[in-house]
Amino acid sequence: MLILEGKAVCGGIVEGRLELYAGKPLQSRERSYLENPAVVEETGAVFDSNVELELYKQAKAEAIRQLEALYQKALTEAGETEAAIFAAHQLLVEDPNYEAVVYDQITKRQRRAAEAVQIAGEMIAEAFASMKDDYIRARAADIQDVTGRLLGLLLEKTDNRQKKRMSQAEGGVKGETAEQEISQEKVILLAEDFTPSETLQLDKSRIAAFVTRRGSENSHTAILARTLGIPAVVGLCCGECCDGLERWAGFPAIVDGGTGRIYIEPDAKTKAALQERFAKEVQRKQGLQALKGKENRTLSGQTIKLYANIGSVEDAEEALEQDAGGIGLFRSEFLYLGESDPGEERQFQAYRTVVERLAEGNRPVVIRTLDIGADKQADYFGLEPEENPAMGYRAIRICLEHPDLFHVQLRAIYRASQYGVVRILLPMITSLEEVQEAKRQIETVKRELSEEGIPYGEVRLGLMIETPAAALISDRLAQEADFFSIGTNDLIQYTLAVDRQNPRLGRFYQPYHEGVLRLIRLVIKNAHEAGRPVGICGELAADLSLTEEWLRLGVDELSVAPSMILPVRERIRECW
Repeated sequence: MLILEGKAVCGGIVEGRLELYAGKPLQSRERSYLENPAVVEETGAVFDSNVELELYKQAKAEAIRQLEALYQKALTEAGETEAAIFAAHQLLVEDPNYEAVVYDQITKRQRRAAEAVQIAGEMIAEAFASMKDDYIRARAADIQDVTGRLLGLLLEKTDNRQKKRMSQAEGGVKGETAEQEISQEKVILLAEDFTPSETLQLDKSRIAAFVTRRGSENSHTAILARTLGIPAVVGLCCGECCDGLERWAGFPAIVDGGTGRIYIEPDAKTKAALQERFAKEVQRKQGLQALKGKENRTLSGQTIKLYANIGSVEDAEEALEQDAGGIGLFRSEFLYLGESDPGEERQFQAYRTVVERLAEGNRPVVIRTLDIGADKQADYFGLEPEENPAMGYRAIRICLEHPDLFHVQLRAIYRASQYGVVRILLPMITSLEEVQEAKRQIETVKRELSEEGIPYGEVRLGLMIETPAAALISDRLAQEADFFSIGTNDLIQYTLAVDRQNPRLGRFYQPYHEGVLRLIRLVIKNAHEAGRPVGICGELAADLSLTEEWLRLGVDELSVAPSMILPVRERIRECW
């Protein structure tokens, strides 16, 4: 038995046979133009830069058309957040920096269109991969995906297989595609990496798990794997055992997506232990189903509201499936990530869909205004690199400096409020002045909508308490807001001066630090003295070891990941 270790992306224990994915990264998946024998025969033709530029323009137009088709496919199969990947790819196809390199290679260096595209892709992907920021590094895969698409179109006359693969991307002719390269049985798909397009086009019904040697937890492929609910492990160890992935093709294996371990040819003892753990997980999940429809009530009769954190319209369905009492945190920034400005109408439709789905039973939807910046970057914002982005230009600071952006989002939220119970939550608050300025903008939006004859409902205003400053002046902030929601992830980070994105500081990130707990207690006390309800929406809300403490302190609401609704409810019902 051999155990490989990587980064856990999506949990679950699955058994299957390892199968090597036939696709390859850019360097080997798309043959170099000059190494293509069929093309070499044509190189004797007179070079004409205008002809090559026209070929590039045609490929670019076709790539955009294909990506739009993929966007619609993803919208149907995976949801709006994941579909945004292909909107982002359209932007990359049209990126002026990318195009400038292509034009330079054709017009100044006399290279043919396909070779120019390949060089541009390699240069820009390499530049992205060398960046320190994990999110930017992960975008190198997107550059490779886009470049592969353009190359496929440019080489389709000389590479029939490439033509078939690109046609499959449109849902067109059946050829030798990624889906057909996988055997009919359930397999653990092994690869160097997957591009987002490849991940979406794979036949998920035949895949037990994803395993890749490269990739990160922040990549679009990882996001898609989590959304599709397929166990996945990325970034396998870089030792000798992980070189030459093809050596493991055909071997039986078990993937533990929760720990990031892959057991190749597991022995009987290991297999039995994992199967036993899997059976217990299934049994426990089945037992929790009996809690649906039950109250979040302790043995002594105390009740607490239990809501869900979501990042997309699709997540709302999972929240309802898990019997959430409402949406305690709708992370609206996920509508912005990876695409151009979604605009008022698109935001309105997203908010309305969620609000209408939750309207039955009068379940509230708390929409957090744009919390972009730090580890969440939207390319089109053009935010400059910062020495310490977690403490820099982000969240409410961006919104107040860009009132036009904030204005559009507020209009979309208020328009959706007529369809159910809607609340607004302002992130990263540090002062009274920020709240007061935000309230002035809210009043402007309300007045504008009234003048336009557009109806809207009553919307309560909440503040996220995630900085020590906000916690320490929470008595005064309570006079400006209708409710508080404590974001423990950032509160811990800022209180302990620990960058939660830095793996070297893991032992210093202490959720149970007395300093953190004292601030939380202070916020709850000040909120209740002002007659304001207070909830917790960070990771500590789902910490079952703290559930009893939150009940003792009188927390009014806990908002957790949909998958944690029933486990937290079970814990509540065990407490006195």
